[in-house]
Amino acid sequence: MTTPRRIGILGGMGPEATVQLLARLIAAAPAADDADHIPLMIDMNPQVPSRIARLIEGRGRDPGPVLAAMAMQLERTGAEALAMPCNTAHYYAPAIRDSVSVPLLDMVDLSAASAVAQAGPGARIGVLGSPALRRIGIFDAALKRHGGVAVYPTDQEGLLSAIREIKASGPSEASAATLAAAAADVGSQGARVQLVACTEFSLVSGLATAKATIIDTLDVLVQAVVDYSLGRDHNHAQKSRLPRSG
Repeated sequence: MTTPRRIGILGGMGPEATVQLLARLIAAAPAADDADHIPLMIDMNPQVPSRIARLIEGRGRDPGPVLAAMAMQLERTGAEALAMPCNTAHYYAPAIRDSVSVPLLDMVDLSAASAVAQAGPGARIGVLGSPALRRIGIFDAALKRHGGVAVYPTDQEGLLSAIREIKASGPSEASAATLAAAAADVGSQGARVQLVACTEFSLVSGLATAKATIIDTLDVLVQAVVDYSLGRDHNHAQKSRLPRSG
């Protein structure tokens, strides 16, 4: 068996979402013994400056240099590719890519490709995540590249409140209900395929809706990490050099 490639994780955004990534990677790895699992290097850095504060509220430090420094350290210590379980932080993907020579597995672009592949060209794709995503347009651009159209829930402030609640107190019935309402909203707008596009919402994504196809972007990233580490798919490396969206 080929030795799996070592993957560096830019984590801490938020901590529970990073732990969820690790749990799903363990479950997804085709492992019969410890040595068969994906080797990971994890920078769990909850002190990355707030993406919401910077992108929505226009205040606070720029997360880009911090993420770039994390990426460089992971590369120096042996990471052969990088993954970042935070959709909004992918706005800063260019700063990460410019700082390292190893690929960044692009959760946003891979998720957009998966959604359009399931829904078909020209389909309306629901985006369930932080209001920052709508403002910066990274899913609009990614879905457009693959032939889809982004659709957003009306109650963006409700989504933001639920994200903050999950970060502060963990998953709850209230946050799950907010996600379910948002899913119903974009469903009424014609989105039969929907992306859970916030890794906090990944913690309650199973409760989103039974009336649409739900793609959890965290699951897409998990599959990309497994595929890349085991040498199954070299397209993930090519997609790591995409231009900035938004």
